[in-house]
Amino acid sequence: MFPFCFEWAWQADRLIFMGLLYLVLAAISFGLIYAFIKTWLGMRDSNDKFQSSNVK
Repeated sequence: MFPFCFEWAWQADRLIFMGLLYLVLAAISFGLIYAFIKTWLGMRDSNDKFQSSNVK
């Protein structure tokens, strides 16, 4: 099933399957990266506001 397997054959159905698999994995990865960046930026902004309000 995977290219590193001994019995791998370059057939259209396997290429479509692997292409769709990698497309789905990439979409999930980009979604997680986006969520982590948005969370980190949100925490940084809220932390800055919290610290500046306690300085007074």
